[in-house]
Amino acid sequence: MEKTKLSEHPLSPWPWQINISNVSFDLAEMSKQLKKLSLGCYLVNHNNKGLGISQKASVMDPHDFDKHTALNEEPVSTHNTYLSVSAFSPALGTQSLGDRHFRRVHGVKYAYYAGSMANGISSEELVIALGKAGILCSFGAGGLVKERVEQAIRNIQAALPNGPYAFNLLHSPSEPAMEKASVGLFLKYKVRTVEASAFLGLTPQIVHYRAAGLSQTPDGQICIENKVIAKVSRVEVARHFMQPAPVNLLQDLVNQGLITKQQMLLAQKVPMADDITAEADSGGHTDNRPLVTLLPTLLALRDSIQAEFQYSNPLRVGAGGGIGTPSAALAAFNMGAAYIVTGSINQACVEAGASEHTRALLSTTEMADVTMAPAADMFEMGVKLQVVKRGTFFPMRANKLYDIYSRYDSIEAIPSDEREKLETQIFRRSLDEVWQGTVDFFKERDPKVLERARSQPKRKMALIFRWYLGLSSRWSNIGEAGREMDYQIWAGPALGAFNQWAKGSYLDDYQSRHAVDIAKHLLYGAAYLNRINHITAQGINLPVALRRWRPTKRMI
Repeated sequence: MEKTKLSEHPLSPWPWQINISNVSFDLAEMSKQLKKLSLGCYLVNHNNKGLGISQKASVMDPHDFDKHTALNEEPVSTHNTYLSVSAFSPALGTQSLGDRHFRRVHGVKYAYYAGSMANGISSEELVIALGKAGILCSFGAGGLVKERVEQAIRNIQAALPNGPYAFNLLHSPSEPAMEKASVGLFLKYKVRTVEASAFLGLTPQIVHYRAAGLSQTPDGQICIENKVIAKVSRVEVARHFMQPAPVNLLQDLVNQGLITKQQMLLAQKVPMADDITAEADSGGHTDNRPLVTLLPTLLALRDSIQAEFQYSNPLRVGAGGGIGTPSAALAAFNMGAAYIVTGSINQACVEAGASEHTRALLSTTEMADVTMAPAADMFEMGVKLQVVKRGTFFPMRANKLYDIYSRYDSIEAIPSDEREKLETQIFRRSLDEVWQGTVDFFKERDPKVLERARSQPKRKMALIFRWYLGLSSRWSNIGEAGREMDYQIWAGPALGAFNQWAKGSYLDDYQSRHAVDIAKHLLYGAAYLNRINHITAQGINLPVALRRWRPTKRMI
């Protein structure tokens, strides 16, 4: 029989051969082997049996290779029943996704973290559950009083003494005392990772946290103990975090005795953040940026700044916002994301600090069921955040409040009929009662806020309206009876995409959603789709049933 040289083989781009006894042609068995991501897989095209797969192969010897077998016809002999390889996929596990330095620096298993959701929606339970699985999660400290944040630090550190965990530092332009108090707690309890979000620029508080954790080893290396992950959606804000801290802010901190002169010098040699999260169309605070434009822009900016400053530990840029399916996760990694961040999808999990009513509603939310509404913490600036619009009147009522705030200069200037509607339909109490409750709240939280409001009627009106905006998210978290139509529920379109992907599976039931399980499905699903893409790029037309990652069983 004439022998076929390997170079002449029309169906053999790879130098391997597979014993037909090791090949699976059954669809279910092929699916199992494709999902064994820690092993490489070899695909063959048999003329009679069709597509097959094996995870065992041997190097092909052209001199012993039968022509008929090489063409993948029925073998003429049982002594040398080998088939040639038509496509090959190496081991492509979760470790192949993202930046290994992210995993090393943060002490985690995956290039993934669960972003913070304010008011404790990213709860201690959520942080601890993910942390025990080797996954980073940021506690939602934004909007919580100092005592509540301190309690969370103690609880999380007791459960995760060696991490990983992070705490959110939410920029509060109208309440700088809250931001300062949070940094004080983080330094006191040695919280080594913070997620800085909603920042419009650098503040003394975030610079203080960063610089206070700097030191130098005997061999001259800079040790960065206080790590910062900055969530940004604007180039100008990203640039602030990618560059070293401003000298003027550092000097002020030195003058106040908050950092040393050496720390000031070291802070001028390192970036303000270790990681920059490109926050695209997310829930809560967002600029609704498309990830496909935001991420490449920030990656290019990172490269430019790295070339300028030559940091010994280059910045990493990750992706968040819109990531709710394995396909979206893989797309972010393929665009160059060092890691991915999820948010909205975690709010429906059993560990989240949201009420039963809210989690049930979130599990049925579709991509078009979200809209923008005024943010409580930046109400006067006209900043908006993304919330659920189905099943609640909050977006409509919150926008109504901002419209009135824009048209009138004080509470007294509001027409009586308009004021009556506010008191009966939105606040359900008189505005005088609301103001008294606001006074009681800020007496403990930040008395300076009240001083400014008493001399500025417009400011007083803003605080009264913020009473509703602030409590509406709390009502959602605790399940306030009778206020369901006022629940403020933060979510982005990623949640709708997740719900559609999970439909018909066990994850369709919100009571079966666990954060660790979901994280692993996204990551393993992304790695699986990476394998599928690798195979199809070699010209293999896989059956539709093999092209998707479906959540058929728990991964915890």
